[in-house]
Amino acid sequence: MKLFFSIVVLLCSFQNSIAQSEFVNKPYIQIGKNASPTTLKILWHASNIDAHWVVEYRSNTKAPWINADSINYTILAQINVLPNRVYHASISRLTAGALFQYRILKDGKEVFHSEAKASKSNDQPYRFVVMGDIGAETSDQKKLAERAYIEQPDFIAVPGDIVYENGLVSEYNKKFWPIYNADKADSNGAPIMRSIPFIAAVGNHDADMRDLDKMPDALAYYMYFDQPLNGPLAAEGSAWVPLLKGSEKNKKSFYEAAGETYPRMSNFSYDYGNSHWTVIDANTYVDWTDSTLKDWVKKDLAASKNATWHFVMFHHPGFSSSLEHYEQQQMRLLAPIFEKGNVDVVFCGHVHNYQRSFPLFFKPIRNGTLLVGGKDNKTLRGRVVVGKWTLDKNYDGLTHTHPKGVIYVVTGAGGQDLYNPEQENDPDTWQKFTNEFKSTIHSLTSAEINGNKLVIRQLDMNGKELDKFVVEK
Repeated sequence: MKLFFSIVVLLCSFQNSIAQSEFVNKPYIQIGKNASPTTLKILWHASNIDAHWVVEYRSNTKAPWINADSINYTILAQINVLPNRVYHASISRLTAGALFQYRILKDGKEVFHSEAKASKSNDQPYRFVVMGDIGAETSDQKKLAERAYIEQPDFIAVPGDIVYENGLVSEYNKKFWPIYNADKADSNGAPIMRSIPFIAAVGNHDADMRDLDKMPDALAYYMYFDQPLNGPLAAEGSAWVPLLKGSEKNKKSFYEAAGETYPRMSNFSYDYGNSHWTVIDANTYVDWTDSTLKDWVKKDLAASKNATWHFVMFHHPGFSSSLEHYEQQQMRLLAPIFEKGNVDVVFCGHVHNYQRSFPLFFKPIRNGTLLVGGKDNKTLRGRVVVGKWTLDKNYDGLTHTHPKGVIYVVTGAGGQDLYNPEQENDPDTWQKFTNEFKSTIHSLTSAEINGNKLVIRQLDMNGKELDKFVVEK
């Protein structure tokens, strides 16, 4: 694996001078709409000018090049954004978990070359990184990108707030692509995305801005990610999709750029290795008193009963001891669904620190109390949900590794300003369900799965281990 990443760095450096002039943003890997161990998507951004693009891939240097199954594109032409195209190339016939090479040719000339890794099958061990609240353009964000690269994961999961402050195309161009798809690994970033996929959920900074007259290049999440579209259908103005505002021209430009991903990609699921992942939009505009989305979560988890591991990812944590965002407890309403669906770990962001709960069961009392505020006294702030929890304090993650209940992990220390450092050494301020609370340094979650064993470590940007726990089945 170290050789693999060393080769990627050399190839990236060699291609840098060529690629700079050919791409708006360089190629990166995605799991695609039909995620599997033998298929992936390669995306890149280029100017809105016709050209003959070819994508080829092969298993090793002696194998023949194979043409991509298909190439298509969408056009980004919002106001205040230089028009460009987002290209999508589909590749298949990969060997699960194996390295492969790919190259991109423009008008017959090779303009990019890299190595990447196919997704793992259900009998292969794998590693993934989870880090939320990342795209803040801080020095610690950049160092954590290098740390993620050093961990050599098979994929990276982002539980929301991908870029700050408003999920704009312009913010991705400054705070995301140069850091996670850099040409070399150092304290300014790393060439991660050209080799492994990022898989992301929407956070409030990704999806709250719905006024396209104020910010025409908002909701870039729906333009840049290629992920499954197997979530529930919903129209704007429904229980979990706010109305889009703006002129018909601006809305038309957005719809054309997002294509079929909006709003379907807000909720989806996928399998990776022997795990099933359910990704949910947890933003405060979602009305969890409506049963439709909850029913989809129930059915999705029930349909994945053959998976060894079940993970859920969303932005707003239901169980957090931070004083910041404490009132936003709406996701507690789904706790009984997670328990019935045998969910092992729930990964969240939003709160800019690291927290781990005891394994727990939670029984909410009714639907809680909806909070509103803001200057107009109409802005949804969240929902306070009281209830009864049962904690498994026999589980210590070291000698007792079979938890009874769901473990909730907040991993929102990915780069944005940290929340509540004063609480780290003041456990009297923690809720009874909180087992670990690290809020004085930025960090990421690194997880390894080998069959029936899961090992999770929380690491700071220097690689120091802040927490570790094991789950076995």
